[in-house]
Amino acid sequence: MKDNIMFRLLMRSTLNVVLSAILAFITLTATIFLIAVASDYFPFVSNIAHSIRTVLSSDTVLFITYTLMLIGLFFVYFILLQWTLFKYFIKLNTTVKKIADGELHLNYQIPIRKSNPFGMLAFNVNQLSFRLAAALEEERKAEQAKNELVTNVSHDLRTPLTSVIGYLGLIEQDRYRDEIELRYYVQIAYEKSLRLHTLIDELFEYTRMRHDSVVLHKEQLNLVELLGQLLAQYHVTLQEEGMEGKMMSSSKSIMLEADPTMLARVFENLIANALHYGKEGKYLDIHVERRGEKAAVHVINYGEPISVMDLPHIFDRFYRVDRSRTHWKGGSGLGLAICKSIVEKHNGQIEVNSADEKTVFTIYLPITV
Repeated sequence: MKDNIMFRLLMRSTLNVVLSAILAFITLTATIFLIAVASDYFPFVSNIAHSIRTVLSSDTVLFITYTLMLIGLFFVYFILLQWTLFKYFIKLNTTVKKIADGELHLNYQIPIRKSNPFGMLAFNVNQLSFRLAAALEEERKAEQAKNELVTNVSHDLRTPLTSVIGYLGLIEQDRYRDEIELRYYVQIAYEKSLRLHTLIDELFEYTRMRHDSVVLHKEQLNLVELLGQLLAQYHVTLQEEGMEGKMMSSSKSIMLEADPTMLARVFENLIANALHYGKEGKYLDIHVERRGEKAAVHVINYGEPISVMDLPHIFDRFYRVDRSRTHWKGGSGLGLAICKSIVEKHNGQIEVNSADEKTVFTIYLPITV
């Protein structure tokens, strides 16, 4: 009830009515008393008082006169008290108008008077201004992100598409020496087309993730078994890259309620990253452990570390570490952003730490059993 402006305004106005009546009565009584006292000391005051009593000789007329004076004083005091009450509201209204007209910044905070019934209104206006400013800032960032998305997508689609058009143009113009060179051109165009297809798929997947259009089909699964199966699937690929994969777990069974397909995609992406960027270290380790009510999965590679400058942005969309002078390969820049979205949809967290000797991606997921 204390936050109800109408209730507080009604109570304050009622109090002002009582105060006005009391002040009017005190003022009128004090005035009559002062006139009576002054009549004993000042002859002209005595003469004025005598003239008034002569005019108001009737008790009825005297009563009506006193009543009218009392009512007049009451309204004077009531208007003054209400003016002090509504003066803050007028200031509040003026401030809001200035904010609406752009004369004041949207973040401007109106001074709050807790004793005034309109103090809660001022607080609510401040909250509205703050949230509106935050929403506009978020919209500005979203617009900037959209522009960056369009720019990055245009660039990333144009690069392989230019190669495809170029090599197909050579074939169409018969600008090849023999069938071997022809097949070479076709192979490059095919690889670039696959690259283009992968990029479009990842872009589409990321957009679905960002707009919450992906429905998770959760079920009970054993995280240790899932990771063991994935590592077994990559056994041949790891051997071809000269790497060895190992998994260590503190428990044979760590049960989660998750979408196995989506979760598998997260770990496949991290393993693929380790293959691309960590093969110099020769090993890929996956550690699984319980941490309270969460399962922690550490995907570790021992390749070249990620720089401190790049580390905070590693999960940003289209962000790629500049490794032009190393063996690091540039991906679409969406893989880790998709991983983060999937993990967060499972109420988990993902983080990365990189030092001279190793790079560790850690995923925390809630345990159900």
